[in-house]
Amino acid sequence: MAIWLEALIALLIVVSGVFILVGSLGLLKLPTLMMRLHAPTKATTLGVGGALLASMGFFWAVEGTISVHELLVTAFLFLTAPVTAHFIAKAHLHLERKRDGGERERLPQTGTGSGWSTYDPAPQTGGEEGDSAPGEG
Repeated sequence: MAIWLEALIALLIVVSGVFILVGSLGLLKLPTLMMRLHAPTKATTLGVGGALLASMGFFWAVEGTISVHELLVTAFLFLTAPVTAHFIAKAHLHLERKRDGGERERLPQTGTGSGWSTYDPAPQTGGEEGDSAPGEG
């Protein structure tokens, strides 16, 4: 195996380890669930993805074939991590609202013209005042 390829694979493993370490520390040290949610979904996903790329590079250099297993695991990881984080965040928002007795003061502002999609009706776009939003019967 060429020395430059060994160096590239070693660099990928080290960078992946740093991302995994930062993601794990963020999961342990950040104070709220919404903050802790970002650490494993962002940093750790990049860390595991980099380790899988290093594995793919190693087996390509040694055996001369691309490993489809690592490619599929990487694709599955990058597709499922954001969806899982979204479900956890939605469940957390609903539990916080239930715990507050329906009060919305603990939810941050969205920074847009509309509120949270889970709690607020869709904004009216043109039309007459009596028109209902799409999907409402």
